[in-house]
Amino acid sequence: MNTAYIPFNVQIAFMVIGGLLTVASLVSMYLVRAKPERDYSELRLRIKTWWIIVAVFATAVLFNRTVSVIVLGLVSFLAFKEYLSIVPTRRADHRVLFWAYLAIPIQFYWVWIAWYGLFIIFIPVFVFLFLPMRMILIGENQGFLRAIGTLQWGLMITVFGLSHAAFMLVLPAEANPAGGAMGLVIYLVFLTEINDVAQYIWGKSFGKRKIVPKVSPNKTVAGFVGGVLTTTALAVTLAPFLTPLTHYESLGAGILCGLAGFVGDVTISALKRDIGVKDSGSLLPGHGGILDRLDSLTYTAPLFFHYVYFLHY
Repeated sequence: MNTAYIPFNVQIAFMVIGGLLTVASLVSMYLVRAKPERDYSELRLRIKTWWIIVAVFATAVLFNRTVSVIVLGLVSFLAFKEYLSIVPTRRADHRVLFWAYLAIPIQFYWVWIAWYGLFIIFIPVFVFLFLPMRMILIGENQGFLRAIGTLQWGLMITVFGLSHAAFMLVLPAEANPAGGAMGLVIYLVFLTEINDVAQYIWGKSFGKRKIVPKVSPNKTVAGFVGGVLTTTALAVTLAPFLTPLTHYESLGAGILCGLAGFVGDVTISALKRDIGVKDSGSLLPGHGGILDRLDSLTYTAPLFFHYVYFLHY
C-alpha cells in the first residue's frame, strides 16, 4: 500500500499531539499514586480512549485516499447508526432506511473521485427528494412529516456534514504548501476539539451566568466567550504551519470554529434532552457515543470547508 507524502509540519503536529497525550497519561498515573483516596478511573478511561481516537484519526489522515475515505466513511456510518438508535422511528420505515444507509457509500464515493459537483448536491438534493417518495410508496401516512424530517436531518448532520472533512483530504495539496490537504483537516479537528476543552475550562473557572440553561445547564457565557477567544488565538497561531490562510483569514476561521462548535454541541445536546438520554451511545468509553465526540464537528466541518474552499480553491 502506497502511503501519501506527509508534509513536515503535519509530522510535527502529530508528534505534538502524541506528546500531549503522553504527558496526560503520565499525569493520570501520578495522580492515582499520589492521591489513592480519589477516583481517577474516568480520567484514565478518557485518556485511553483519546489514544484510540487519535490512532483512528491518524489512519484516516496519513494514509492514501482510499484508506482515508473508507475510515471517514465508516465514522459517518457509525454516527448515523448511533443517531437512528436513539431517535424514534416507525416500523414501516425500516425498508426506507436501506436507501438512507446506501447514500453513505455513494456520498463518500464522490469524495474518493473528488467530484465536487455531485458531492455537494447528492444528499441535499437527490436523496432529499428520493426518500420521501420511497416513504410514500409504503402507504403509511401517520407520522409521515416527523419520520421524514428525522431521517433527513440525521443524514445531513452525520453524513453530509461530516463528509466535508473527508473532502478536504482530496483537495489539491499544492494550494496549501504549508500542510497539504492533511494540514487543513488537522487544523479543523484540533480547533474544534480544543474549543470544547477551552469552553469547559473557562466555564468551570469563571462561569456564573448560564447561556442556554434549558438545553445545556453547564454552558456559561464565560465558557462560551473564553472558548471562542482561545480557539481564535490558536487559529491565528497555527494557520501559517498548517493552512494557506492569511492572518485575517485565520482570525475569521477561529471565530467561525468557535461559534459553530458551540452551536453543534448544544444542538446535539438539545436532541438528547428531547429524547431523554444522557449520552448518544457507549462506543467511546469515558466519552459516551460517537455523536458525543463529533457533535461540534458536524457544524464546523461543512462551514470551515466552504470558508477555505471559497478563499483558496
